[in-house]
Amino acid sequence: MNLFRKKSIQDLIRNSEQKNITLKKELGAFDLSMLGIGAIIGTGIFVLTGVAAAEHAGPALILSFVLSGLACVFAALCYAEFASTVPVSGSAYTYSYATFGELIAWILGWDLILEYGLASSAVASGWSGYFQGLIGGFGIHIPKAISSAYDPAKGTYIDIPAIVIIFFITFLLTQGVKKSARFNSIMVIIKLAVVLLFIGVGVWYVKPGNWTPFMPFGFSGVTAGAATVFFAYIGFDAVSTAAEEVRNPQKNMPIGIIASLLVCTVLYIIVSAILTGIVPYQELGVKNPVAFALNYIHQDWVAGFISVGAIVGITTVLLVMMYGQTRLFYAISRDGLLPKVLSTVDKKKQTPVVNTWITCLLVSFFAGIIPLSKLAELTNIGTLFAFMTVSIGILYLRKSKTPLKSGFKVPFVPVIPILAFIFCGYLALQLPSLTWISFGIWLVIGLVVYFLYGRKHSTMNVNAEPLRKIS
Repeated sequence: MNLFRKKSIQDLIRNSEQKNITLKKELGAFDLSMLGIGAIIGTGIFVLTGVAAAEHAGPALILSFVLSGLACVFAALCYAEFASTVPVSGSAYTYSYATFGELIAWILGWDLILEYGLASSAVASGWSGYFQGLIGGFGIHIPKAISSAYDPAKGTYIDIPAIVIIFFITFLLTQGVKKSARFNSIMVIIKLAVVLLFIGVGVWYVKPGNWTPFMPFGFSGVTAGAATVFFAYIGFDAVSTAAEEVRNPQKNMPIGIIASLLVCTVLYIIVSAILTGIVPYQELGVKNPVAFALNYIHQDWVAGFISVGAIVGITTVLLVMMYGQTRLFYAISRDGLLPKVLSTVDKKKQTPVVNTWITCLLVSFFAGIIPLSKLAELTNIGTLFAFMTVSIGILYLRKSKTPLKSGFKVPFVPVIPILAFIFCGYLALQLPSLTWISFGIWLVIGLVVYFLYGRKHSTMNVNAEPLRKIS
């Protein structure tokens, strides 16, 4: 049996356009840009910047963001070409089916399940922390046992607020993609206003002396910081999972991916410069560094807005990550590699409702039980692996003789894809060995699932079987 059998791009597009399984095309370039910004600005900027500055990079956190941003820009260009050429749900999983074949596509799909699932759980965990901090200011405190992930030594067993927000987002996602996108756009505008408020207030309190020494941990600290804050950029690839619900994807997908990444990169660099200019980097090792910096300069009224903005920001990240996970399950199931129930579409709402609730239960379990730090590291390695595969996939795509629709093209091939691969590979090597071991175990489990279920049920085995109908 051929483990590397491929689906042609024409077949992938034809399958996605079957009238009995289609998702509704309602999104434009603005919606996609808002989805991207919604996914990117969140836990990374509001939570991880402080730890990265205090423990790794110091004021050179600016360079860490530049380094991570470069890796993402190169990868984003590759994603934009694929999204324009193969406007089908499934992101890097679908692209790999067309370039590397079924086994590699499955491995990448399994990897993306880790990325989106654990990212959703990590974001819900971060949301819970900010939410409890906000209501704590009003004298409301959630019982310790149900306030955080399982850690008997600290007296915590389950994170109930994280689970509640996951169920709320799931309900919203089942109402249809346009309603979800509209809610996301409103939240993103609030979030951007809060980030700009921090910049507008904080810039007047910067003390250049705080930027000395600029690189206290050396360049190795900058790269370790880059690997840590890489989590802050995760999300632009989730835009590509929306491909089947986009009007004119050849034009709008690249705009959404690249515009959202550029906006966020510029904001990250400015915020990190102001943050380390206001507070000595040694004091930034806190869970809410942006709000902490404003308290530090006695601008407590702004700090309150920042906390609300962080909660709003993290909510939009959770929305887009869970959306990405459901569309990934949808694409893999439609190919037969996961059970059919995950690709059934509700006739009225034209969304995969059953799939969305299954995703909700899985994400709730991990968010409620596993600590945030472990979730973030595993999410990073999953994402970097996906970016590296997509980068090399562009080289394969260009070598294929298949006539392709005109759309966005990565400039300076093969230089840009190779740079994307090298940058992402270098950042992956900065992650702890335990993260690599855990990732390896996850991939082995994935191979077992493929050989016991996916290989036999793949639609490549049963081409004559009619496509499944809507539930």
